[in-house]
Amino acid sequence: MTHMLFRDDAYLRDAGARVIAHTPEGGVVLDATVFYPTGGGQPGDSGVLEWDGIRMPIATTLKAQGDQIALVPSEPQRLPDIGTYVTQSLDWDRRHRHMRVHTALHLLSVVVPFGVTGGAISANHGRLDFNMPEAPEDRDAIETTLNAYVMEDAQISESWMTAAELDENPGLVKTMAVKPPRGAGQVRLVRIGDADAPIDLQPCGGTHVARTGEIGQLRLGKIEKKGRMNRRVYIHLDN
Repeated sequence: MTHMLFRDDAYLRDAGARVIAHTPEGGVVLDATVFYPTGGGQPGDSGVLEWDGIRMPIATTLKAQGDQIALVPSEPQRLPDIGTYVTQSLDWDRRHRHMRVHTALHLLSVVVPFGVTGGAISANHGRLDFNMPEAPEDRDAIETTLNAYVMEDAQISESWMTAAELDENPGLVKTMAVKPPRGAGQVRLVRIGDADAPIDLQPCGGTHVARTGEIGQLRLGKIEKKGRMNRRVYIHLDN
């Protein structure tokens, strides 16, 4: 099992760890990691591993067998031996932009109140697919409302509930095609705003900024028709 340090602190950029396994594909599995693995539309983190004067660039991070997380080198090279103590460092600018976009997509799911059928995150933009027969009529209103939520500088926090409690509250789940992660029977909820009257509350396993003001100015991008009942909506970071 890999301890998910990014879950304890999404702002942790560096940490030491020990190698506990190698994957057949050439990945490095650590006992604890700050690297987020690809999932929920959010890309896996990149960065660097260092040990004994050796530097290994990491291209991406993936979920591995069981509860392990594998760091994938940018190019083939000798992996650190099992038991080796390594230092891991994130490509922080890329991760932080993923966090900004991810939180912005949660806000988009509030402003466009339809079921979500898919989504993706990059360092510059993100998109959600909605179960929505017609494109929204007022693009300016969507962009204005998104940026109003950003300007509120609302706090982002987390809490946990059991899988059974989530089943009793199906309205919390906005994604229609992807089930929320249910590790060890517990579901992580990401809340935007006050606990008593949140702007948004939904299951999510990804990393997020601490406050909406950190997202920065948002720009509404293309709105594409992807099927009879599906519209794809893009948002972009302005800087």
